[in-house]
Amino acid sequence: MTEQDLVAHWAVARRHIISAQLGPIILLTSTIALLQFGLADAPLAVRLAAAGILLATGILGAAAQIASANEGGAVAADLKRIGATSALGTAVIAAGPWVNIVRIVTPALFVLIFIALIVALFVPFE
Repeated sequence: MTEQDLVAHWAVARRHIISAQLGPIILLTSTIALLQFGLADAPLAVRLAAAGILLATGILGAAAQIASANEGGAVAADLKRIGATSALGTAVIAAGPWVNIVRIVTPALFVLIFIALIVALFVPFE
């Protein structure tokens, strides 16, 4: 692949990372809002369904993010290997290590937020 092809692939991987985050963000935020309107007091089946939807969306979103981050890291490594000469190619190489945030930190944050929401859904606080 040429430097231009690799930079184009980097842009696609970055768009996939961003779009993979939208579903979980919207659902996590919506769940927090619904908790304010009584979701924690809903029947058990409704709370289990909400937890399952959050979990499934989080797993799928994390899988897409990790796959795209792996591709982005591979692009950065390939650009470094071929000796990128453009400013954009050099910037992609410099950004390469940051894909580990998407690969590790973002899924870890989802897990922590998911646990907090599970507690809010199923542990009575009175």
